[in-house]
Amino acid sequence: MRDIGKLLSTYRKKSGLTQQQLAQELKENGVEIGYRSISTWEQNVCEPSVTVFLYICKILNIPDVMEAYFGENKSNPLNNLNEKGLSKVADYVSLLEGFNKGEYLKERSVSYGHTKNIVDFVCYDSMPKHIRIYDTRVSAGNGNFLDGSGYDEVNRMEYNVPEGADFGVRISGDSMIPRYADGQIVWVHRQDTLEDGQIGIFDLNGDCFCKMLSLKDNTAQLISLNSEKYSPKIVRESDSFRTFGRVIN
Repeated sequence: MRDIGKLLSTYRKKSGLTQQQLAQELKENGVEIGYRSISTWEQNVCEPSVTVFLYICKILNIPDVMEAYFGENKSNPLNNLNEKGLSKVADYVSLLEGFNKGEYLKERSVSYGHTKNIVDFVCYDSMPKHIRIYDTRVSAGNGNFLDGSGYDEVNRMEYNVPEGADFGVRISGDSMIPRYADGQIVWVHRQDTLEDGQIGIFDLNGDCFCKMLSLKDNTAQLISLNSEKYSPKIVRESDSFRTFGRVIN
């Protein structure tokens, strides 16, 4: 792009902020400027200081300043990936986040403007100290595995349990890769109904599944993310069907 004014204007509009709102965001970050200054920057009448520019990048969630300005960043290992490749990387990051009690996570994440944290800060003091992790491989047969004894109780803080989780389930199989791998723990918010496109834990005719719910053409289907290997499971009127909750990690 190589145009500071155009870069600021493009990302500001993409973030849905007016010039006045951006000025207010800067003020909340300790940068006192008027919105007219932003207007002059976007028109390339003058340029912001380096410090102010970095704060703007933080607020507007510009992930790679070099790529945004020069059109590429050769030091970025993701530089040569297309959108499909970047999506695969995001899926793998999600997998690492939930792997082995947070083995690959930083002790504390840092929030940048509107960017979503990899691990949101959770106040564990207001929650029960322990949470159950159910094993679908040994207790899903009767369709009521949450009422059975096939579970472990673990410490929420040690397992980096996200806020809103009521229980965990240990995944069996590869039907939900690349997002969820065999043996990975998913955290679930207990609720009876889900919306189209949400991933949840379901009982279908006595078998327990972690799937994405599809509600199209008046038909409910349980979809595997590994769709090349697994076909959708159609929920018919004669089936016994129950929703245990929504996966939140």
